[in-house]
Amino acid sequence: MAADDDKKGTDAPGGGAAVPKPEPAGAGRPIDRRDVLRGLSTVPALGLFGYAWTKQRGYEQVQKDRAQAGKPAPPKDLQEINVALLGAGAQGQVLTDAMLRIPGLRFRAVCDIWTEYNQKRVVNTLRKFKYDVTGYEDYREMLDKEKDLDAVVIATPDFWHSQHTVDCLKAGKHVYCEKEMSNTLEGARAMVLAARETGKLLQIGHQRRSHPRYRFAYEKLLGEAKLLGRIVTVNGQWNRSVSPDLGWPERYTIPDARLVQYGFDSMPQFRNWRWYRGKGGGPIVDLGSHQIDIYNWFLGANPSHVMASGGLDYHDPKTHEWYDTVMAVYEYETKEGPARAYYQTQTTNGSQGYFENFMGDQGTLVISESEANYPGFLYRDPQAPPWDEWVQKGYVSAPKIQEKKEEEEGAVLDVRESVSPDLHRVPVVLRDPYHQPHLQNFFDAVRGTGTLNCPAEDGYQTAVTVLKVNEAVDAKQRLSFEPEDFHV
Repeated sequence: MAADDDKKGTDAPGGGAAVPKPEPAGAGRPIDRRDVLRGLSTVPALGLFGYAWTKQRGYEQVQKDRAQAGKPAPPKDLQEINVALLGAGAQGQVLTDAMLRIPGLRFRAVCDIWTEYNQKRVVNTLRKFKYDVTGYEDYREMLDKEKDLDAVVIATPDFWHSQHTVDCLKAGKHVYCEKEMSNTLEGARAMVLAARETGKLLQIGHQRRSHPRYRFAYEKLLGEAKLLGRIVTVNGQWNRSVSPDLGWPERYTIPDARLVQYGFDSMPQFRNWRWYRGKGGGPIVDLGSHQIDIYNWFLGANPSHVMASGGLDYHDPKTHEWYDTVMAVYEYETKEGPARAYYQTQTTNGSQGYFENFMGDQGTLVISESEANYPGFLYRDPQAPPWDEWVQKGYVSAPKIQEKKEEEEGAVLDVRESVSPDLHRVPVVLRDPYHQPHLQNFFDAVRGTGTLNCPAEDGYQTAVTVLKVNEAVDAKQRLSFEPEDFHV
């Protein structure tokens, strides 16, 4: 019973030029004739060879410094946090694996209604790491008996998030709750209010908000350097290949009475709850909320309108109630002016996987949390100011110059075509599981040494933004947001 955020897709998106396969972080190349010529034509103040040498050596040194920095050892007096996992499905296992790498945690309990399988698997995993954990079917029993718990990590189906979170907060526990915050705005609003009333922390699991590459892009590239200029257009996607519905070992089938007790009509519905109305929100909510959350964050605004087209174009409506294909367009009024953002998710082809592409009048950023596919590509518009200062500071890599193909291939380009911009890279690599930084941020906040990167209010704004898409598909028209919609 957990949100399952599998990562698939291998191809690269366009960013004004074809995106090459990523090279290993810190991979350098010899200084060649093109560097010398660029040094002569673009930055004469640095001298003929100074520019190429400086940018190359500077970038390599930044990479070496990052690689050698390592992680500081945890302090000896680190406050231990007693933790329970509520929801031990696929996503619960992902979060557990990440938490096992975080020092200072003491696992005390695991709760899941699939006692014969999910609960048993995670309990056994934790016991192998010498944790004395107790398994529970009913979370209320867990809260009643585990008085020493400091925090509960929730990875149950979306329709349970609100009740689980509210009850845990009212029991005096801090809560990390997976996205989507809730499958209803009423449920999400109740979570915000409960966090305020109890004074306990509530982190929503939009983990990109703690990803070091995203934070670097937001703070340094967009904030300090303003490399993109004014962002006018955004697009992103999460495409997945066709996959069969989730099954289960017959001998571990949950009894019907227990399924009904916890809100499920059948075992197939329990295993594939994301596809059912009243349980999840379909791919646009399960996948899209990760990336649309970044739209709002990077643009510094919430949308004013949304229109969307979607439908069950491939899957059987008897077993899939939500749309398998959705294409949405948001309209924003940012401080710099209007912006439009397109988002697509579909589950019949995994082409180009998942990414977000921010396009400004001076540059383009193509980014994802994956280290295998598009881990931060930047393109400077040929008319934009030089980025030499930011290359020397290590904010971006030295450019990889895009080769002209027309001479070697005999192709003829139209004079109206734009010159392909040079490719730079974001020099930030995450070597930990994707969810670990966000969980670490939560536990730092519990100890009083950090501030939540995605508190309840931010999660609520994303829920308002994302849940409106399914409404727009149903309405078949452009819908409006009011500013007060985003506040509780």
